[in-house]
Amino acid sequence: MTINNNVSEPNRLRTGKELILASKEYANEIPERSWYCTLSTLLFLILAFAGTYINFHWTLTLGFSLLSALLIVRFFVIFHDYQHGAILRKSKLAKIIMTIFGVFVMSPASIWKRTHDHHHHHNSKLSNNGVGSYPLLCKEKYLKLTQSERYIYLAKRHPLTIFFGYFTLFIFDFNIKPIFKSFSNHWDSLVALLFHFTVAWLIYSYAGMHGLIFSWILPFFIAHGFGAYLFYAQHNFPEASFEQNMDWSYSNAALNSTSYLVMGTTMNWFTGNIGYHHVHHINHRIPFYRLKEAMKGMPELQNPKTTTLHPRDIINCLKLKVWDSEKKQMVTSV
Repeated sequence: MTINNNVSEPNRLRTGKELILASKEYANEIPERSWYCTLSTLLFLILAFAGTYINFHWTLTLGFSLLSALLIVRFFVIFHDYQHGAILRKSKLAKIIMTIFGVFVMSPASIWKRTHDHHHHHNSKLSNNGVGSYPLLCKEKYLKLTQSERYIYLAKRHPLTIFFGYFTLFIFDFNIKPIFKSFSNHWDSLVALLFHFTVAWLIYSYAGMHGLIFSWILPFFIAHGFGAYLFYAQHNFPEASFEQNMDWSYSNAALNSTSYLVMGTTMNWFTGNIGYHHVHHINHRIPFYRLKEAMKGMPELQNPKTTTLHPRDIINCLKLKVWDSEKKQMVTSV
């Protein structure tokens, strides 16, 4: 039986397995396009980093730092798709490139894939302990915590924790913690830390503090902070809904607990279309360059819950603290 992705019955929208199966039409990569996006982004990233070393006026150097940060974000989405098996699955060259990039951005494959796969299989479950995502408790459980436990919980969701993701998420959570928790499984985290700080020391030795800040620290600080917020806003926004295990389903979590982050053409390019996150959660094998196409072709994906990068929406997302089971919504205070 051939699945027709056009709704065959008036006003009938597919759900559950039927919806996921229908999305497979878009889960076929175009290898030439995958390579073009990968290699062109890599080239732009190298040139942007090189631009930070040229003795321009500091404003141009700052511009190259910002450009480097945004290109890190774009390549991270490409890396993310590769880890999902959405692109370049059988390529040995791609494996080498992505392994090196994972170390470069302090997101080694061993820790990233394990935590991110867990996130996809437990997205929006109230029982989730925060592995691969920001922790979220229902109001009742939060009120049962001790004062110190409440402090730790709120600290993990604090805006400073998110925007300082360079330190909190990538240096600490992705590298320092795994080393002490299971070094044999996460030795690449040590490699990532040694590489990052060795390069930082070399840049400082040859280019001084100015070079260290503009050519290394600032691009990573901006990229990791922005990336951490993107991930937060994709699952922590006013209209998001959450369920206990017995009421949870994969497709409902994608449609009701995952946002469509509305951005313009330029930011969609720099973020690798990751704003179409509800589509990505329906089927993580859809390449990032086909997410928009999938949304356009599937009526079920065309009325998503949204947020934006407008300061008002950012503040509204960051204020959310717990899930109120009675109100069936996230709330800003307890």
